[in-house]
Amino acid sequence: MATLTKIAGGTVYDPANGIEGEVRDLWFSAGRMVAPPSDPGVKADRVIDAAGLVIMPGGVDMHCHIAGPKVNVGRKLRADDRRDPGAALERTRLRDGGWARSGTLGSVPSTFATAYKYAALGYTAAFDAAVPPLGARQAHQELADTPSIDRGFYTLVGNNHYLMEQIAAGEPDGVEAYLAWLLSATKSYAPKLVNPGGVEVWKQLGAGQSTGLDDLVPTFDVTPREIILGITRAANTLGLPHPVHIHCNQLGMPGNWRTTLETMNALEGHRGHLTHIQFHSYGGGDAEETSLSSQVAELAEYVNSHQNLSVDVGQVMFGNTTSMTGDGPLGYYLRNIYGDRWYSADGEVESGCGVMPIEYKNKNLVHALQWAIGLEWYLAVDDPWRVVMSTDHPNGGSFLAYPEIIRLLADRTYRSDVLATCPKGLLERTALADMDREYTLHEIAIITRAGPARLLGLKQKGHLGPGADADITIYTPSENYAEMFQLPRMVFKAGELLVEQGEIRTATTGRTLHVDVPYDEARLAKLPEWFNSRYSLEFENFAVSEEELGR
Repeated sequence: MATLTKIAGGTVYDPANGIEGEVRDLWFSAGRMVAPPSDPGVKADRVIDAAGLVIMPGGVDMHCHIAGPKVNVGRKLRADDRRDPGAALERTRLRDGGWARSGTLGSVPSTFATAYKYAALGYTAAFDAAVPPLGARQAHQELADTPSIDRGFYTLVGNNHYLMEQIAAGEPDGVEAYLAWLLSATKSYAPKLVNPGGVEVWKQLGAGQSTGLDDLVPTFDVTPREIILGITRAANTLGLPHPVHIHCNQLGMPGNWRTTLETMNALEGHRGHLTHIQFHSYGGGDAEETSLSSQVAELAEYVNSHQNLSVDVGQVMFGNTTSMTGDGPLGYYLRNIYGDRWYSADGEVESGCGVMPIEYKNKNLVHALQWAIGLEWYLAVDDPWRVVMSTDHPNGGSFLAYPEIIRLLADRTYRSDVLATCPKGLLERTALADMDREYTLHEIAIITRAGPARLLGLKQKGHLGPGADADITIYTPSENYAEMFQLPRMVFKAGELLVEQGEIRTATTGRTLHVDVPYDEARLAKLPEWFNSRYSLEFENFAVSEEELGR
């Protein structure tokens, strides 16, 4: 018989159920939250005293890079920061007599270390944001070795040859059918657009190409604007839980805020999520605006007035990290700036990628501006349900920086103190110094838990109501929110105690979350022939089976 557990007297923040700092009891059994027993004679088998403690649902990271080809390259490329003192994760004896697996940390942790560190922060779900379809099988194997958290990934489609051909031919039914087949075949969760059309332009024409939304993609006679709208419309028509995840064109380029605004317009009211928005919010780059500056105000105003849009931030944090992206031309651009080791790859018929070390310095004006622009986004979006915490791990910094970001958002004095350490010229380029908003614990619970779960359509996550997964994080209150969120008192995953005071107690196996979308098979009757004429893998060997999803 399932054990009935009661968490007694905690201060609960459960925004999805309208609970904001209320002292109450929570009950769970068989891995799910349950309603309090209606019969007062029913007693809990286990009672956890949470008096004076803060309780939130388990965290959900909707945008990170933790599996797949480019992450594996990053692990190999960054052997240097994996050798640093303290970069090894020691084996830990668990309460059941088993062992937690060893691992390495650094900016691109190994699979087991990634899982344990997420759990130790109170996170119980994470989604890799960019896996090429041909890399799906490898990504699933790595995710199977990322225990303790539920996980999934988004499939790259923004430069997919078949989709571009269908869009150019004016075949929306073909776009829908292929998108449904591809997500089902790769066992992925959502479609991802990375520099739509722009990666293909770079692959064909080489360096120096900067693709605007209305520039034609050679060979395919389709524009990025048409790709964005065609795939977004199809994803919304299919009713995907998270219709489309968009990495805009011209990431990191001066003046790219105009392209970002055009991308928002290109959705034509369809639901869409723009990712690592900080990297897409730069002024400058023309005769009138010669220097890099923040354009958050204009973009956030548009987001505030358009309910179909949501964003995650991609917060830059000062320190050493690794850039990895499905945006091949961006990787090449960064290589020319930083001149360090660089890896680039061409994903056949669908994508590209770039990986290299990077260090953000608070005395560097551009880096400081990127840091400030990220914070501006959190503070400028009125509705916390439509802005999500992310560092684009590891691109802007590690997910381990989330507690520090929380402190920056919740403590204006601390934020001002850090701002004062940055170059003086920063104040002329950002409005951060004038932004007084301070996040509440309720809002923190939204942007780290309830909000991303809702945007992903995860009805069983991000809340503590009956039927939800019993993913629960218990914190010791502190005026220093970085300390509070750095070390949860207890973390439960599906009702099992994962972490207690920073120590791994159980190494449970999480689930891989993916969609299975019905489609008209007759509409794709010619797909096997098309596929076999272009890919090095035979069509019948492409789809990932349920048995391959791992444990």
